[in-house]
Amino acid sequence: MPTLPPDRETATAPDTDPRFDVPLRGVAVDPETRCAHWDDPVDVIALRFGCCEAYYPCDACHDAAADHEAVPWPRERFDEPAVLCGVCGTTLTATAYLDGDDDACPACDAPFNPGCRAHRDRYFEG
Repeated sequence: MPTLPPDRETATAPDTDPRFDVPLRGVAVDPETRCAHWDDPVDVIALRFGCCEAYYPCDACHDAAADHEAVPWPRERFDEPAVLCGVCGTTLTATAYLDGDDDACPACDAPFNPGCRAHRDRYFEG
């Protein structure tokens, strides 16, 4: 297995990444939540899953680190924190993230990947 760069960590269940204030798991996660699957400058969010209450940079990280099938964040909990900005550490509710006019963190203005909205059904209940 290749050695990870010093700023990358892989965390699997039940371990979480100690660099973050929320329970976060993933594959080769950098300090701003980019992972082995999504590594562009704008890939700086992690999403909370309803099945295990943990945040993951993407659904592929969930599949790699969890021992169960992914369950999107439930609609009845859209007013709870469900999205983490990897740049500033701010958590957003699902509603704030999904209803935002732009693809940027409202706290630090870091740009988010606009393509993530195309996969919203993987992360948020319809």
